[in-house]
Amino acid sequence: MKIGLFGFGKAGKAVASVILQHKDHSLQWVYRKTNRLNSRDAADFFGIDSNDPGTFYSENKLSIEELLEEHPVDAIIDFSSQEGIYAYGESAATRNVKIISAISHYSDKEVSFLHTLAKKATVFWSPNITLGINYLLYASAFLKKIAPSVDIEIIEEHFKDKKGISGTAMRIADVLEVKDEKINTIRAGGIVGKHEIIFGFPFQTVRLIHESISRDAFGNGALFAAEHLVNKKPGFYNFEDLLHPYFKV
Repeated sequence: MKIGLFGFGKAGKAVASVILQHKDHSLQWVYRKTNRLNSRDAADFFGIDSNDPGTFYSENKLSIEELLEEHPVDAIIDFSSQEGIYAYGESAATRNVKIISAISHYSDKEVSFLHTLAKKATVFWSPNITLGINYLLYASAFLKKIAPSVDIEIIEEHFKDKKGISGTAMRIADVLEVKDEKINTIRAGGIVGKHEIIFGFPFQTVRLIHESISRDAFGNGALFAAEHLVNKKPGFYNFEDLLHPYFKV
C-alpha cells in the first residue's frame, strides 16, 4: 500500500519510521507546512535503509491537489492537527484515497465533516490508534454490559507538557457512559501515555491498564487500520468495526 503522511511531530515521526521499515507498505511522502527538510527524504532523516520515496513536501511549494495528482497514494495517515482534515479531505475523498485519522481531539464540526467525506470515501478515525488501547476499550465495554452498576474511575497519565484531558480518556468515558469528572489526570516527566480503568465491585476490583512504551505503537496501529480498510466500501469506520469480527464465536 502506498501511504502519504500528514504531520511530522513526535507521533508522526514514529509512524513514518515504522512505515519505512515495513516490507508490505511504502511511505511515498510526508506533507508539512514548513519548507525545512524539503531537500531530504524521511529515510535519510532517520538513517534508515529503505527504497521508499518518503519525500518531504511543503504546502508552500506544492498544493495538496498537485501532490495527489503527481504522487498518488492509496491512503493518507493523519497525525497533524484538528484543522488538518480541511486541507486534504475533499481532495482525498474525490480521488478515493482512504483517510486514516489519528487526531485525538475533533470538534463536532470536524466529526460532521468526516461523516460527509465518508459518503464517498473510506474514512477511519481513532483518537488513540494503538491496537492495545482499542482492545482495552472493547473489553471494558463488555465488562460494563455484565455489571452496568459497577463503580468506574479512569486514570490517564501523560508527559508533563500535554495539555487538557487526553482524547483517549474522553473516548473511554464516552464508551462506558461515565461523566468526565470520573477522569483523573496525571502529568509527569516523559510518560508516553498510560490509561487505567478501575472497576469497583463490592468485594473485588478489576483494573484494565494500557501503557504505550514507545510511540512506534501508533505506527503499528495505523498500519493495522490501513490493512483492514483495504476492501472496505466508502463509509465511516472506527477501531471497534475492525476488531469486532475477531470476537465473533
